[in-house]
Amino acid sequence: MNRSLHPGLAAVAGLLACLVLGTASAAGAGGGLHDAANNDIGNLPSLQRGAGNFVNYCMGCHSAKYVRYNQLVRDLQIPEELVVKNLMFAAVKPTETMEIAMHPEDAQRWFGLMPPDLSLIARSKGPDYLYNFLRSFYLDPSRFTGVNNLNLPGASMPHVLAELQGTQQAIFREAEVNGTVQHVFDRFEQVTPGTMTAAEYDEFVRDTVNFLDYIGEPVKQKRQSLGILVMAFLLVFLVLAWLLKREVWRDVR
Repeated sequence: MNRSLHPGLAAVAGLLACLVLGTASAAGAGGGLHDAANNDIGNLPSLQRGAGNFVNYCMGCHSAKYVRYNQLVRDLQIPEELVVKNLMFAAVKPTETMEIAMHPEDAQRWFGLMPPDLSLIARSKGPDYLYNFLRSFYLDPSRFTGVNNLNLPGASMPHVLAELQGTQQAIFREAEVNGTVQHVFDRFEQVTPGTMTAAEYDEFVRDTVNFLDYIGEPVKQKRQSLGILVMAFLLVFLVLAWLLKREVWRDVR
């Protein structure tokens, strides 16, 4: 987790806001990507990388007001001094929540409204949606941004991660859908390379989505672990109850 911010931070910070700010318009009957994120909130290195991605690429505009920095120390096992040094840009104490320094009036002037808090975005949209959205930008000269998004047609945003992913072109084919011929998404073709390979970029997005999934319900892993223990206890109790019942009713015919 590097303290230095990416040069495209100002633009990237509005990335996920466009999930809310984006306007819907038809861009072909592609249907979008439906790949599984396969994120794992039990993967601590992934969560740690995702925390760095979120702070460096999103927190210029997006808060996570339901999460405290010291919770990252406890849950993600990040030493407090590293959290203070690398993750706390707009806070003074680790006990503070992950708020941003942007004033609402500035956000209104720049974006038209305050970019949404992302604490619950993964619970609202789902990890798979976020994972596919961040991988689905393609060149579209008809759009004022020069790009479109397969999973959110007409998204009012540029492809701010193009430096990492590169640019790609969406290839559509004609197919009969419900008795009418429509343009259906077929594949992406790389136009210009990014600083990351396709596999590296997918991992970058997966780490970011993994962190968003974690902050949506920080106790999820503990809840699941407790659930396993409870089910194991009930199973043992069931066996004991069955043995007791057999012993009590052994002589009853």
